[in-house]
Amino acid sequence: MTSPDVPAYLTATLAARLQGVSRADAAQRSDTISKTYRAGGGSATIRNESDALAYALARMPATYAAVIASLNALQWIRPDFAPTSLLDCGAGPGTATWACAEAFESLASFVLLDANPALRALAMELARENDRSIDYTLGDATVKIAEALPADLVIASYVINELTDAARERLVKAMWAKANDTLLIVEPGTPSGYQRVLEARVQLIRAGAHVIAPCPHDEPCPLVKPDWCHFSQRLQRSRVHKQLKSAELPYEDEKFIYLAVSRAPVTLRPSRVLAQPVTTKIAITAKLCTESGVIAAVAPKRDKPLYGKFRKLDWGDAVFEQPLSE
Repeated sequence: MTSPDVPAYLTATLAARLQGVSRADAAQRSDTISKTYRAGGGSATIRNESDALAYALARMPATYAAVIASLNALQWIRPDFAPTSLLDCGAGPGTATWACAEAFESLASFVLLDANPALRALAMELARENDRSIDYTLGDATVKIAEALPADLVIASYVINELTDAARERLVKAMWAKANDTLLIVEPGTPSGYQRVLEARVQLIRAGAHVIAPCPHDEPCPLVKPDWCHFSQRLQRSRVHKQLKSAELPYEDEKFIYLAVSRAPVTLRPSRVLAQPVTTKIAITAKLCTESGVIAAVAPKRDKPLYGKFRKLDWGDAVFEQPLSE
């Protein structure tokens, strides 16, 4: 599986661009951008090179980690998937593109779409300094996607949260039309992020898509409010990352939700761990989404083989054996 940490070559390139830049100024820009995003705003607040750099240094590690975790889940179920072309919608500084490049050595063509000129400029610089050839079109992804060629893998990472309901539906429809094989959507792991992905899931299944992950089925989501589906990926913070986020912990846990769908039916339908398993003196209990619904799967300590398997389970893992419900 691919590491969730941003590759050293990208980290070094970004750090080099920070030379001579006030850390306090970068931290302030990062904080302003983060607050805008949390309030539901988009990338319009990123207006220049300094803003783009602050955004990439603060947000790229977590976004990259979430995309890699989603790609790892996809590859776990489809280890033979070897896309040669990528279409990255709402690409920003290219975070999802770099993640896909790390996950799939087979990728040879990279097409990126985004309306923010500062983020595009940064992505082009990162690509140029690291000998990566990309085709980056500046413009609204919901419009420019019509001009893009179909790709084996289409991805939208932390993008559809910036769109209106109508625009989101149009983009999902257009992305699916451009996907030769697989479409991956990654969103913040909030109740609203889950709801957006859930709506996209319904739309895509109606259009003939087959869910690869995280769901073990194409049926309606069995979760009931206030519960929602999301996952967590831990990533290590660099010294610069800690400084810009005024953080003390050496790590960060990024909460995210994703949806991977394909044109071909998926034969392997593993259950999915929906929360961190709970360990007591007598058993381990794991909340699982299965093809027949959500269950509490229990591994008694007296059942050493099963207990040993459950000890290795983590939030978001796929479970291939039929579990026992409580």
